[in-house]
Amino acid sequence: MDPWFRPVKIAYKRWKNPEQGVHISSFSVMTSRGESGLVGHSDESQVTDTELCTIASATVDSATRQSASTYGSNKTEETFTVDDALEVIGFGKFQWKISLLTGLSWLGDAMEVMLLSILGPHLHCEWRLHSYEVALITSVVFVGMGIGSPIWGNVSDRYGRKIGLVICMCWTLYYGLMSTFAPVYGWLLVLRGLVGVGVGGCPQAVTYYSEFLPVKARGMCVMLIAVFWAIGSVFEVLLALLVMPSLGWRWLLILSTSPVAIFVCFCFWLPESPRFDLLTGRRERAMATLARIAKDNGKVLPQGKISVYKQNDRGQIKDLFTPQYWRTTLLLWFIWFANAFSYYGIVLLTTEMLQAEDSCGAIQGAKIEPSCSLDCKYLTSADYKDLLWTTMAEFPGIFVILLAVECIGRKKSMALSFFMFSLFTLPLCACIGRTALTIFIFIARAFISGGYQAVFLYTPEVYPTENRALAMGAASMMARVGAVITPFVAQVLLRSSVPVTVLVYCGCAVLAGIASLILPIETLGRALQESRPGQEAREQTTS
Repeated sequence: MDPWFRPVKIAYKRWKNPEQGVHISSFSVMTSRGESGLVGHSDESQVTDTELCTIASATVDSATRQSASTYGSNKTEETFTVDDALEVIGFGKFQWKISLLTGLSWLGDAMEVMLLSILGPHLHCEWRLHSYEVALITSVVFVGMGIGSPIWGNVSDRYGRKIGLVICMCWTLYYGLMSTFAPVYGWLLVLRGLVGVGVGGCPQAVTYYSEFLPVKARGMCVMLIAVFWAIGSVFEVLLALLVMPSLGWRWLLILSTSPVAIFVCFCFWLPESPRFDLLTGRRERAMATLARIAKDNGKVLPQGKISVYKQNDRGQIKDLFTPQYWRTTLLLWFIWFANAFSYYGIVLLTTEMLQAEDSCGAIQGAKIEPSCSLDCKYLTSADYKDLLWTTMAEFPGIFVILLAVECIGRKKSMALSFFMFSLFTLPLCACIGRTALTIFIFIARAFISGGYQAVFLYTPEVYPTENRALAMGAASMMARVGAVITPFVAQVLLRSSVPVTVLVYCGCAVLAGIASLILPIETLGRALQESRPGQEAREQTTS
């Protein structure tokens, strides 16, 4: 038999030229005689950094050794990735529905957090609490968040994005309702801490949501879902304005759980992330989910079979400190810390400074409100209105950063947010009136809230699917450390020195802005990675 007609094996490899940013493809032909030929060409299509597949052919003629045209004539089954499928399907009806549901979880998270700045001043008077006890009500929630965040991240990486998100929302709903029946201060601390454990899983909504989005729409969509956070914050203030004077704080706690309750009722509709299914080897489920998305959007999936990236070792903290990611991880942890420290700090400073009657006359013309035996004041109707105005700063902040992340990139957008926050927080040291105080707090909060959403966008983009949820959970845990500390600055240190308090926030924000600029990876226009660099080629299997 002619040796040229014996079975051959063609190995096709695609890699990325780091200097030119162009994908290069090559394949070699190996016959039974041990002879091989190598042909290469450039490939600028969107593919993974390393991709290896093997094609077996029954016959090949001798021309294969001389040109790549014969390779093209071999009939091989095409494959595609999740990114390929999502790019073809695009953003449509399915993504709008999942935006609404995941947005409800985000809205509930915002209401639980905004509640803290309203509940503290009221219980200060009703239960005659000291300043540190009021600060502890806020801190214990963030301690719970810090404990829950890595736990829910690990659950999401090991058992599924949907499972992790649904369980943490059910947890939040249960203990949120239970905390309304707290008879004394100690029980309230315990129950609100357990609420914090559940709320710590809310960032997984961003991880889950981002895995259903095409590359071009991801930045805008993740930033737009942050609108639900702003709506939740505003809705909580309006709810407090209506409920607190007549029904009291217990009814406010009950009504604040309503978005989470709606999410729990409709969460059965949510599918599991197709990226997670592929990572666990469940090709059929991933294909069924992609087919469902295509049907809802009125599109057709690409021809061929989907590539599988099976990974058994998922959700390990050591993966965040590999040579490719350790610097990113440490910088991001500080950025998350500074974001939470600054954001929740300005939220708490708003109520504290609007209540303060100092020599500068920051509060002018305030109504006489009921007071208690301790040195405390209930929030006035004027306080609620000013709190509402400053809370509405969330909306312009989100839209400004939405434009920035697509124009100047994620890193520079985060840096811009921190620097502008510092610039407009600094005047709070001076002797200014109530109107100027409200304006500066409005602008400062606009920028820090937008920057907070930018880091929520950047983090799931920079880490691969195999540990994306854990990375979000660990980063969120560091944010909660900042949130635990900030009440003692905004509610305790403030009573000793306003300038020192403000300078602490300004200095932290400036350092975080510098950290944002020196992050090693820019994710603008970058496809979500399925595995760590260098592992995809070893662990990808093509059926």
